Amino acid sequence: MIVSEKIENLINERKKLLPDDPRINEIWDELTQIFSEDEKATIEYLNNCSERQLEWISEVFEDISENLQSEDFIDTLEKLQKKFPDLDLEMDISYAKEALNN
Repeated sequence: MIVSEKIENLINERKKLLPDDPRINEIWDELTQIFSEDEKATIEYLNNCSERQLEWISEVFEDISENLQSEDFIDTLEKLQKKFPDLDLEMDISYAKEALNN
């Protein structure tokens, strides 16, 4: 089970950092670990998160995809792109697809 409060705290911490802050990698690693533990829980979480949350989580789609190696995860990302057309997830989804093949 993914703890929403933990994700929200990580997103809020990430938002405060400058683009070149090395702590970003620590947050990315933690998010990747959380979302790589249970594919079903990850898909459920992503399907129910807000557009704003998804925008921040999208930074680690590639790493999650590499760990999960799941077509269902990719399908979910594509559905979320349709659900939130204002988010530009195409590049993140493309990288996630590439990671699936590695």
